[in-house]
Amino acid sequence: MVDQKYIHTFFIAACLITLVLTGCGTKEEKQVSTTSETQTPAVQQAEPTPAVPTDAPLLTPSSEPGVIVNVDGAKLSKDQLEADIKKRIAAIRKQVPAGRLEKVRENVRNQIINDFIIRTLLTNEVNRLKIGATENEVTAAMERLKKNLPEGTTLDDIIKKNKITKEKMKDDIRFGLKVNKLVMSQPSATVTPTETEITDFYEKNKEKFKTPESVRVRHILVAKAAGDDDKVKAGKKAKAEDLRNQLTAGADFAEIAKKNSDCPSKENGGDLGVFSRGEMVKQFEDAAFSQELKAIGSVVETEFGYHIIQVLEKNAPMVISLNERMKGNISALIQQQKQQEAFETILKKLRAKSNIVVYKN
Repeated sequence: MVDQKYIHTFFIAACLITLVLTGCGTKEEKQVSTTSETQTPAVQQAEPTPAVPTDAPLLTPSSEPGVIVNVDGAKLSKDQLEADIKKRIAAIRKQVPAGRLEKVRENVRNQIINDFIIRTLLTNEVNRLKIGATENEVTAAMERLKKNLPEGTTLDDIIKKNKITKEKMKDDIRFGLKVNKLVMSQPSATVTPTETEITDFYEKNKEKFKTPESVRVRHILVAKAAGDDDKVKAGKKAKAEDLRNQLTAGADFAEIAKKNSDCPSKENGGDLGVFSRGEMVKQFEDAAFSQELKAIGSVVETEFGYHIIQVLEKNAPMVISLNERMKGNISALIQQQKQQEAFETILKKLRAKSNIVVYKN
């Protein structure tokens, strides 16, 4: 299938808003929107900003004690940097293995420094050009954001998770709207892709428009435990064989799964949904892709335990055609790429004419 992140990448003008809405902005926590609706970039997901630019001069701390970055007189203090690092790390601490914490901290530090540089440059530019955002525009952007939140998630949840205020969120969205206007003021950002551009993109990226072979499977798991000896394992395998015999005799799979499976999927009758090769452990995958449709397979042993598998669907690989809907998706992507290029051009020019100093630790 065409990579949704590839088709729906949004330009980096939203980076600061994204950080507010996702906490850290590290790759582990990114979830890129898959909607095909064109939205205000201020409330869309974006890729992480790059590390501190290598052309930024590095000086000794004695030049400005307690200051980490100076951008045309706007300063990021060491205390503020440490406080921001602490807040972002706290938002993702439970998701980061202990062995990776220092690396993540380094990435977060670079992210915060670069965010400060980018935000300062853009703030100065939108102020110079007197670009604004009305309260109505901010309210509309927040409504779009609400509609694209995961089910069961509210703006209050995001505010609480990121330890910010509603006013802070509104300020960041207002800033994003101003940046969006700055970008869209560039002629290259508003050019509509031609039919030729769309077709060329499709032909050059055809591999990305392939859906791999996939299956939909349900299963029943009799789980193994770390301390199981051979006798216990034999008993569990015997239980799995007995459950399989009940199924081949006509018992209802969903009911048997709900009563006996050790997998959380039992609440859905054992249904694991659709998956492609490479997504499951090898023994399970081999069985799932080799079994006959609807058949109750032999008991399969994996590191997790003993599985009884039934294949509900088999989907052959295919190439997505260049239909009108796909043309629309590709057109939106090309437009977003042009907007990102316009943004990067603006940022490059602003960096070139600004005085940016990043001090050593």
